[in-house]
Amino acid sequence: MPHQRGIKPVAQNRKAFHDYFVEERYECGLELFGTEVKSMRQGRVSLKESWAAVRGGEIFVEGMHISPYDQGSYYNRDPLRPKRLLLHKSEIRKLDGLVARQGYTLIPLEIYLKEGRMKLQLGLCKGKQAHDKRDSEAKRDADRDIRRALRQNNK
Repeated sequence: MPHQRGIKPVAQNRKAFHDYFVEERYECGLELFGTEVKSMRQGRVSLKESWAAVRGGEIFVEGMHISPYDQGSYYNRDPLRPKRLLLHKSEIRKLDGLVARQGYTLIPLEIYLKEGRMKLQLGLCKGKQAHDKRDSEAKRDADRDIRRALRQNNK
């Protein structure tokens, strides 16, 4: 079977953009088993309560739920097991320093299929306060009203 070209989105973490300011984004590979990949291709993955942590010079995603593959039998793994992310050592060291010293958090933002391989977009994030969330909601509502007015004027 030939590799698929382009990018096919699998799952997004919309809650992350509501709860965090995303400072930087990194593309990571995922260390997965075959049944996990098959389940993810069907879109049976959730990023809602997931985060990433650096342990022993490696980055692991915690709380990412991959539903068991229907035809997987005993090859299925624990849906909530920590999954290792594949990044360069220098990037891991940089992220570890930022998380430890400056109060950043590593949050998975999106999973997609890129040229036949599962990739995860990892965000370096800072938490939003309640007033920040209200400001971003007000800005989003104002932008929506402006787009609506422009659309009506163009008709």
